[in-house]
Amino acid sequence: MFDNLPRGTICIEDIEMGMTRYLRKEVTDRDIELFAEVSTDRNPVHLDEDYAQDTIFEGRIAHGMLTAGLISAVIGEQLPGHGTVYMGQTLKFLAPVRPGDMVYAEVKVVDIDMAKRRVKLDCHCAVDGKKVLIGEAVVLAPSRKFD
Repeated sequence: MFDNLPRGTICIEDIEMGMTRYLRKEVTDRDIELFAEVSTDRNPVHLDEDYAQDTIFEGRIAHGMLTAGLISAVIGEQLPGHGTVYMGQTLKFLAPVRPGDMVYAEVKVVDIDMAKRRVKLDCHCAVDGKKVLIGEAVVLAPSRKFD
């Protein structure tokens, strides 16, 4: 994985509007197989090339939630990072992710409620500069005062 800052925690007191963090990860066959095993989603569009060729995708695709998990990784590891609690997430899938695709996942702070320690993040994933997923997350950020 390639990202722009080290792992850790950014406390609510240090979060600023417009702050962004990202990672890049190549989605591999092994990632898809492991996700299928863990999630128990063994839809053949993800695992069987012959089956997938006869679908609208004309080939295998990664699970959408595998791609969404990269957003979770940025939130849980970088912004706000360790100690963050997910409160909600919206997702819209715009295009498939295929084995071998390099996915760029980014979150950006768009609202901060200091009193409630809530941070709203604009989220997206892209492949070759084309957005494949968009959404918004609301998280409870760690605080130096309470954690």
